[in-house]
Amino acid sequence: QVQLVESGGGLVQPGGSLTLSCAASGFTFNTYVMSWHRQAPGKERELVATISSGGSSANYANSVKDRFTISRDNYKNTVYLQMNSLKPYDTAVYYCNVYRRGYDYWGQGTQVTVSS
Repeated sequence: QVQLVESGGGLVQPGGSLTLSCAASGFTFNTYVMSWHRQAPGKERELVATISSGGSSANYANSVKDRFTISRDNYKNTVYLQMNSLKPYDTAVYYCNVYRRGYDYWGQGTQVTVSS
């Protein structure tokens, strides 16, 4: 079965950096677009970034453009989110996602808190 396991979250000061990882299993990873989403308290889940199956193309939400970088390692079945210049409004639970055969699969999420 499809499994997505996020890691790498934590507490970081404004301006700091974190790298999130999402280990995937149960499907042919290198044939699917992968994405990161986030959900802040009291807000709807929002798309942060997507990456093509081969890793050559990525798209970002305007709020994270030029600060976040999505990447993937198709040998390790892992997708990453490098987050730089973090701001308090980046505080959220971050989720890895794959849309496969008409169904959205999500990981359990990893908490990112940006605070001094």
